[in-house]
Amino acid sequence: MTHAMTPSPDSMAYLNEAKTMPTVAIIAVEFAVCVSKWATRRRTRRALKQLTVWQLDDVGLTPRQARNEAVKVFWRA
Repeated sequence: MTHAMTPSPDSMAYLNEAKTMPTVAIIAVEFAVCVSKWATRRRTRRALKQLTVWQLDDVGLTPRQARNEAVKVFWRA
């Protein structure tokens, strides 16, 4: 979780050089990105639970793989 909320070295270097955004704004954007990823994971894992065997086969997953992914908590990649 801490990795997702930490700005990447490249983005920090660019923003520090360009002086385009204060540190608080950078942290806010990184936090928003993190929350967005969590929401996407939660939504897609819920949808994964609803897929039929033939739909899972179409996306290349076994029912066991789908179940293992679907039971993960949203903050786990």
